[in-house]
Amino acid sequence: MPAPSSRIPLPPAPAIARADLLPGAPQGDGTPWQPALLVREQTATPADRARPVLFVHGATFPSDCALMYRFGGVSWADALNRAGFAAFAFDFAGFGGSERYPAMGPRTPPAGTPLGRADHAAGQIARVVDAVLARTGAGRLSIIAHSWGSIAAGLFATRHPRLVDRLVFFGPIMRRSQLTTEPALGPWRLVSVDEQLRRFTEDVPLGAAPVLERDDVPAWAQRYLDSDPTSRSRTPPSVKTPNGPVADIAAAWAGRLAYDPARIQAPVAVIRGAWDSLCTDADAAWLHAALSSTTMRDVTVPRGTHLMHLERGRHALYDAANAFLSEGRTP
Repeated sequence: MPAPSSRIPLPPAPAIARADLLPGAPQGDGTPWQPALLVREQTATPADRARPVLFVHGATFPSDCALMYRFGGVSWADALNRAGFAAFAFDFAGFGGSERYPAMGPRTPPAGTPLGRADHAAGQIARVVDAVLARTGAGRLSIIAHSWGSIAAGLFATRHPRLVDRLVFFGPIMRRSQLTTEPALGPWRLVSVDEQLRRFTEDVPLGAAPVLERDDVPAWAQRYLDSDPTSRSRTPPSVKTPNGPVADIAAAWAGRLAYDPARIQAPVAVIRGAWDSLCTDADAAWLHAALSSTTMRDVTVPRGTHLMHLERGRHALYDAANAFLSEGRTP
């Protein structure tokens, strides 16, 4: 009998649904600060905890607004569970339920360098991976990384190749040579709901039918504002967001990607929307050429943008990711 389609709504209460805080550590003599990190798990029948998949979010909103959010009653985590995978996600420092950088305490951004650059983010992924593998008993896991998250995940994969089974890069940021100067950025910035909605729709061609799940947008917007306890103290309400991801993207587009794809050993799938201006045919071709020691699959979803997991065509994204991850099933 064929496996049930990811389009079938799932029960709202999974067998395992938990959010735990991975403890951090204060800065000491010769030891760097380690933020406390919120780690989420959803494992519903027929998911197998021996087949964990970790979602790595992008530059502007946490995992609760991405993998774990139910659009039309079904989340990406639900689709992973239905395909047999235990779904894990976490929030980077400065996002969602994870600890904020100390420099994010003031009401307005102070002077300083961007927070949450790829090197620090890859270290956070390493801590979460260790925790997931210890919890599940698995020897390695697969990673789904969105947008800027692919930079941090790519760097992690080059540092810990034996821990990664397969990599799904959803709308990844690649190296370009389009910037001659990089923007001057402070530690963090404020991002409002209206700014997010502009991002969600800017790549849809003029005259094309809307692709965003509009019925779910109001509730999603409230969930997004809930990710920052101070968001509604400002006018307009807005979320404090680390600028490290923006700095990493600018560096990549100035020719300095934070990792070397040639050092990735796991098979890679690039899944992107046909209307995604941040991950183009040229970007995918560059990555294919740069991956010297592994295979790559390039999947383009019609009528999809960079935020395809929030759109009507998201089930094609789910199905493509599940098909690729299932090929990599290991004992």
